[in-house]
Amino acid sequence: MSIDKYFEANKASWNESVAIHKNSEFYELKEFKQGMNKLHDLEREELGDINGKSVLHLQCHFGMDTLSLEMLGAEVTGVDFSEEGIKAAEEIRDELGMKADFILSDVYSLPEKLNKKFDIVYTSYGVLIWLPDLDKWAKVVSRFLKDDGFFYMAEMHPFSYVFNNDKDAKELEVRYPYFKKPEPLVFEDEGSYADKDAKFVHKISYEWVHSLSDIFMALINAGLKIEFFHEHPFTVYQQFPWMKKGKDRYYKMDEEIPLLFSLKARKQ
Repeated sequence: MSIDKYFEANKASWNESVAIHKNSEFYELKEFKQGMNKLHDLEREELGDINGKSVLHLQCHFGMDTLSLEMLGAEVTGVDFSEEGIKAAEEIRDELGMKADFILSDVYSLPEKLNKKFDIVYTSYGVLIWLPDLDKWAKVVSRFLKDDGFFYMAEMHPFSYVFNNDKDAKELEVRYPYFKKPEPLVFEDEGSYADKDAKFVHKISYEWVHSLSDIFMALINAGLKIEFFHEHPFTVYQQFPWMKKGKDRYYKMDEEIPLLFSLKARKQ
């Protein structure tokens, strides 16, 4: 199967997920519309003061984090390849009287659709597995950064992806590769991370494996200098069935393995 066919299958799944996610308790859209900022403490603390900064948000889904960045005073542009995601993002923006721009595009095609540089490029949570080529991704990140601008990401730790996370899993069991393979992993899933009981028509999705070294070297080779890298023993969704959600909105478990990482890299 060609890369385009993989992308089209994934896009069909993400288009279908938008309505499901908007109505899920996980996304708390009602609370967001009442003024709740959807960014977690981690991103807000590590981003610092972004008031007045221009921010490009890659793979923004239906825009809640994009609009949350705007709540912090940033001038934000959100990008996603899902038609339904961008449509929903614009509807929420207009309903709330906000200003963020949204662009329908996959990451790799963005230079054909946007000619602007930003103080910050931002992305978060479950984004890299949908990208087959991290070198090309990192070049796009660098392309849109102003000189001395910075890239920030908070993302699922690739080590955590090696374990079986089926809904009937009972313990940490290695099932998936850590290092990149020529072909993507194929999944046929019922439900979603946001609604495990949701019924999908488009159940097939394709994910690519990337190690930490793949991520670091892609950014370094694109001319970015890593300023910090942090690993965290908590995550933002119920990755394994026995995880519990705390009042801080993070999911944790007794086994302290790295579940998230965050990094900041500055353009040289």
